[in-house]
Amino acid sequence: MVTVSPAQARADGPGVPAGDDAGPGGRWARLLRVVPVPLALITMIALAGVVLGRVYAGPLLTRLVVGAAVGSVLVSVAARRLPSWLVAPVSVAALAGWTALSLRLAASHAGLPGSLGEVTADAARNAIPRLLTAMIPVEPAPDTVLVPLVAAWLAGLTAAEVALRTGRVLLGYLPPVLLYAGAVYVVGPNADPAVGPTVLFAAVAAAGLAVPSGQRTPASADPAAGLAPAVRAAVRLRLLAASAAGVAVVVALAALLAPVVAGQVDDRPVDPRRYVEPPQVESLDENPLIRISGWALNPDQQLLDVRTEQGAPEQGARIRLAVLSDYDGVTWRVGATYRNAGRILPATPTAPDTTTDTVRQEITVADLTGRLLPAVATPREVTGARVAYDPATGTLIRPEGLVPGLRYTVTSVRERPDTNLLATANVPAGDAVARVLRVADGAPEQLRRLATQLAEENGAPYARAAAIEDFLAEHYRVTADAPSGHAYPNLAFFLFGPRNGGGQRGTSEQFAVLGRLAGLPTRVVVGFTPKGDGPVRAADALAWPEVLFEGVGWVPFDPMPRPDEEPRPVEEDFRPPPDDPPPSQVPEPTAEPTATPPAEAAPGPAAGRRGPGPAVLAGGGTGALVLLIGLALLVLATLRRNLTRARLERGDPGRRVAGAWRELTDALRLAGAPVGDDLAAAEVAAQARRTLAEARAALAGGGGPVVPDGAPSSGSNGAVADLPGGEFDELARLLNQVAFAPGTATPDQADRAATLAGGYVSALRDARPWWRRLLWRVHPGPLRWRR
Repeated sequence: MVTVSPAQARADGPGVPAGDDAGPGGRWARLLRVVPVPLALITMIALAGVVLGRVYAGPLLTRLVVGAAVGSVLVSVAARRLPSWLVAPVSVAALAGWTALSLRLAASHAGLPGSLGEVTADAARNAIPRLLTAMIPVEPAPDTVLVPLVAAWLAGLTAAEVALRTGRVLLGYLPPVLLYAGAVYVVGPNADPAVGPTVLFAAVAAAGLAVPSGQRTPASADPAAGLAPAVRAAVRLRLLAASAAGVAVVVALAALLAPVVAGQVDDRPVDPRRYVEPPQVESLDENPLIRISGWALNPDQQLLDVRTEQGAPEQGARIRLAVLSDYDGVTWRVGATYRNAGRILPATPTAPDTTTDTVRQEITVADLTGRLLPAVATPREVTGARVAYDPATGTLIRPEGLVPGLRYTVTSVRERPDTNLLATANVPAGDAVARVLRVADGAPEQLRRLATQLAEENGAPYARAAAIEDFLAEHYRVTADAPSGHAYPNLAFFLFGPRNGGGQRGTSEQFAVLGRLAGLPTRVVVGFTPKGDGPVRAADALAWPEVLFEGVGWVPFDPMPRPDEEPRPVEEDFRPPPDDPPPSQVPEPTAEPTATPPAEAAPGPAAGRRGPGPAVLAGGGTGALVLLIGLALLVLATLRRNLTRARLERGDPGRRVAGAWRELTDALRLAGAPVGDDLAAAEVAAQARRTLAEARAALAGGGGPVVPDGAPSSGSNGAVADLPGGEFDELARLLNQVAFAPGTATPDQADRAATLAGGYVSALRDARPWWRRLLWRVHPGPLRWRR
């Protein structure tokens, strides 16, 4: 028998029995006991990266997560002889190094400019929103890999410390299981079911549990050995009762949860991206048709500068700015859903007989404003600018907005449909194209009669489209100062009004709706026709209609009047019954003030930013639960803060005033005084005064009087120490101005509305009990309440 000293036993490290593993055979036995659990943890965390990597473009994300899994577990294994309180700082330092290397690799892969510090700061600020609004497949960029990377490392650190240092392997599986579940949730319905990785995950976890623990004590065979008979019987009875209770709990949970889980197998997973608002365009970008009249009045204004790097520059080759697919009888709208995209954009299928050529252009922004980013259709790669992309229309935006001097390079695949197929081509039907076939209610009878007449005389879809094109080109003229307006009354007056009274003339955006009334799927495109390389001026802007044909794709038409022909009076070919001419301009529709803002909801899972402390190492499961709760609260607080900033600081003044009003109504709802949909703005302001007064009185002791409407309140703090009734009424007046006179709000008024709303929210929050103030900033309600 080999005798081992206590010092030698301690040198073997925790969990290694003294003397039993001496010699080569003992070392192999110890290795077999030590290796499987770290290997299982690394594999489980790596499988989470494999599952999440299915929605990423390329293997970079999976490789970075595997590296984080290996690094975090091996650091804990290497530092097993160190005190437990020292392991977390060492591991966090290693995490910082791996994160810096990973972000540099991701930035190089995505072609992002800027230093490592700038890239890291931008990724830290925007990681969660951009991850949940990114287009599938997600390009591995610093802001889309940071959260999975940090989450994987923290899961590996926590799991290794709990499983290896304390010997609680099952409890140590909790962080990898949560990480894997989070990856599955983030993927949602955007990939096939992860059956293989899930089965392998369970098999690896079972293998890790099957390995005997490395911690053995002489009493490990029988914890009651060496005790008195009576005490030993009591201990064994208690152990038996605990085991039976544990088995009963497991069986009960299985019986309760099995039907629920089985019922969800065939359901479509929830996509967390639907809870996060994607990048939005400004009001002028939502309907850029209204900008063409202004550009036509200042034709020499330089908007862009274009230089073609690949593909011969063609005079008349169109650069697309926006595609408008939605028409409600009043105006055309973009209605696109833009998702954050990387340098490489997803490819869209082309028609079988369509020829394509590649065009690469360097575009420099001059006086063009807004967020819409011009490009030749259809873009495939963009460098020099962070973009969001709508695959349905093939258009781009820059979420930060355009600025003079912005230079970017866009590579596009220009499609050239086979025109020989148009004469016999049909137009598609069904739900897929319902959006571009929709005819809004209220179309004037004159328009319907004209569309019917042109359709009856030309049966084939292309013949109908060509007939409308020729009719408009022969009977109307273009004038730069024609009033903008796309509503049915404006269109009817433009088509049938007397020529000497301002009718039968307009700008290019007004040649649009007849095709849809004739049963053709149409849309309107706004863009530019540059005269080769060089400056693109306001005179180059135009709008043109496109018609969708089966097997051909979208085909542009040119209903512009011929420059060398005098238009014929419309009365020669169409004589509708007399009707009173409508006004020459119909204002854009205005939205009634709403009491509640648009719906948003709680985000998907995300990772925290702090390593585990001694409590995690000692408590294991409790620490992991606290970490999970902390991460959830951090995500909620971040999303609430981003929502407030988006409402008060982004968009045009009208949108910011409406956002300030939504902040006020959300605050009332958080305070337990929700606003009814039937209340006017002035009534909501009165309710806000009463709610604040009652909250202050309750905080002071519950006996204070309620401040009447219009009277100043006292005892508040924050941006507005006292909110007199006039300030509530001022915010209500600003909302009514935005609702009933759109476009008249100024930036100063928007700043004033933000100040009033922020002051009221702060005052109302400070008037709540302390525990309600803590919950106020992380309450998920404003993210999911439907407006």
